[in-house]
Amino acid sequence: MKRREVLKKVATVAGSAAVTPTILSLLQSCQSEDRLSWTPRFLSPGQAQFVSSFVDTVLPATDTPGALDVKADMFIDLVYSKLFDEEGQKMVSREIEALNNECIKQFGDVYADLDIDKKKEFLSVKEKQDAKFNRGVWGTAVGEQKPVGYYRSLKSMTLWAYFSSEEVGKNILNYDPVPGTYQ
Repeated sequence: MKRREVLKKVATVAGSAAVTPTILSLLQSCQSEDRLSWTPRFLSPGQAQFVSSFVDTVLPATDTPGALDVKADMFIDLVYSKLFDEEGQKMVSREIEALNNECIKQFGDVYADLDIDKKKEFLSVKEKQDAKFNRGVWGTAVGEQKPVGYYRSLKSMTLWAYFSSEEVGKNILNYDPVPGTYQ
């Protein structure tokens, strides 16, 4: 392995370690907000409806909590408001608008107002159209990564918010707190 590659990997690991506490604090702040009084920090009301409807379609409530139950939409809004710069926020607004325009063109209404079958049909088409994330080894993508679209990024963020939530971590996944009990 070349010295530069080693330095890049060390910098990536160090950067990840520095960012992790920030991400965890964002998750905890979402859990303490009440959904009834929640107002988006970055997203417009229409954009917030899109994101809420999207996360609910991707991970609906079944016998386990859905994405709305663990406030994934609130977490995504918080990430956009705290971690995205102005250019990134503008891009998010444009992408949500573009997806809603596709829905209007195809079904005659914005995504949030479609029935569940049309939402699933729309997401199925987007799933086939957008590039997928390359498989990775130790956090590094293998091969040349094609640009992924906003749909794939939002889906990835939805899964991240869901599986990082306290509710899912403690009650669904095999939660084993570190350092655990002394025996």
